[in-house]
Parts: sequence; C-alpha cells; structure tokens
Amino acid sequence: MSIQNVSAGTSPVASNAKRASSMAASPSWPWRRAALILAAAAQLITISALNSADPLAVTWSALLLATAPAPLAAVTAFAPVPVARLAAVACAAVLVAGVAGGIGHTGLFFVPALAVLLVGGVKLWRERS
Repeated sequence: MSIQNVSAGTSPVASNAKRASSMAASPSWPWRRAALILAAAAQLITISALNSADPLAVTWSALLLATAPAPLAAVTAFAPVPVARLAAVACAAVLVAGVAGGIGHTGLFFVPALAVLLVGGVKLWRERS
C-alpha cells in the first residue's frame, strides 16, 4: 500500500467542500434541488402506476415519464452550470412532452416539478459560469 503526499490546498475533501459551498451559494440551487425531489416523487408514482393491479396503458408518455425526469433533474441539480443549463432545457422538454401525452393519467403529477424547474432554470440562466 502506498501513500502519496498531497499538499494541504489540494486535498479531495477541501475541493469537495468548496464545490458544495459554491452550489449552496447559487440562487438557483434550492429550486433545482426541489425540482429533483418533485420529479423523482412523480416518477415513482408513475412507475408504481405502471406496475399496479390496474396498470396504465404502456404509452410513449408513460414510459418517458417513468424513465427520464429524475436523472435529467439530477444532472440539472448537480452538474456544473454550463452542463446544468443544457440538462434543464432537456428536462423541461421531457416534462412538457410527458405531461401533454399523459395529462389524463399521471402527467399532472409532473406539473409542480415542471413549474419549479422553470423557475430554477431561469435563475440558472441568469447566473455566471
């Protein structure tokens, strides 16, 4: 087992703490985190509706809402700003398409996630990289 010498200013713990503090200082961070939580909750509802005793019809919108929103919202929440901007646009497009296709079933559960994501996305686009 070898131990490498690492200077005090470049420790992985210090760089992770610096990154976490910069994310927490971002005005869009609470909105992006809330969008992640809401998208994940609605995605779990959709998955359970697809696997229930009286399942939903397996349509493109149900499959889209069962697979894509939470991972895209996670990238939006935790990625660096340039990547998070692209992920926010992709996540909003997925949510709009899924809600439009599944408006009568589980699509309405994603409307709060979409609203919070749009606010967080607007705040994210106003931030500097």
